Amino acid sequence: MSANKWSVNGQFDPAGSQPRSASTSGFRRVKIAASELATIESMRHNPGTVVVLAGSAPAQVLAAVDRSMNVTLIRPGEPENGDNLAAAADALQRAARVASPYALVSADPLAGMAAAWQAMWDVSQQPGPEEFEREALTAVTAWRAGRFELPDYYLTLTADPAAGHADFYLGPLRSIRPHRVAFVAAAEPAQQAAGVLHALGSLRHGPWWPPLADVIETARGFYPATL
Repeated sequence: MSANKWSVNGQFDPAGSQPRSASTSGFRRVKIAASELATIESMRHNPGTVVVLAGSAPAQVLAAVDRSMNVTLIRPGEPENGDNLAAAADALQRAARVASPYALVSADPLAGMAAAWQAMWDVSQQPGPEEFEREALTAVTAWRAGRFELPDYYLTLTADPAAGHADFYLGPLRSIRPHRVAFVAAAEPAQQAAGVLHALGSLRHGPWWPPLADVIETARGFYPATL
């Protein structure tokens, strides 16, 4: 990635100035032998910054962001056979080819794993970790196969970041790389849209993501009370 990045307010944004290749990794509940590890090469060589807007965003927010000259909104296609991970991975690959300073992707290959992690802490249902482990294995298998790479940043909308509820993005993911997970604390769509554009122009530089298996391991031991 080139160092020529400009924020939505016209200021120079040094974040993510060099291309990176994701580290090698493997995942099962039991550790994988070194001979089984696959190398994940960087899929992004564009000068823009790829940001995933995690979770559900109102249509008004997406429409407002899409009108920005510095942002290209990338929506996922219709998933084939209900494969939302594949649709999100395709959206990230399309985002890597856009020329605008920011590509905002309204889909996440980790969405299934994130939802399963959050459901794991639903005391009214107490589903246990099985679904999280299934989703985690699916995600890390796709990552190891080179189907997707984590975006430069995650951005999430939240009415109250201090509420302490189970949130994968503000919890384990942000604990690993605080500068690569931003949030907009607003409830009204107009405020959320303005907050998204402001957040894009305020992204901070920081270390690149660790291997996805490390993210998963952190999520296993992360308790919502530590938010």
